[in-house]
Amino acid sequence: MSVLYVENVPEEIYAALKTRAREHRKSISAEVITLLAENIPTETELARRKAFAARVGQLRSTSASGTYPSVEEMLRDDRNR
Repeated sequence: MSVLYVENVPEEIYAALKTRAREHRKSISAEVITLLAENIPTETELARRKAFAARVGQLRSTSASGTYPSVEEMLRDDRNR
């Protein structure tokens, strides 16, 4: 596992980080690792997101093929009931 040292952290950020770590009952280092993991996507996460976006694109293209009524058509049908 790699080691990361950070210097010149502004006092305000350090105090907020310390408070957040205390609230989550973690060390400051553990809280920093959690924040990095939540906010910096890995290559695996980026690949997962791309696959998800491609799947959404496929679903959109199939639903736009005319197999489903438009919103206007559904509203018209609903009003005519």
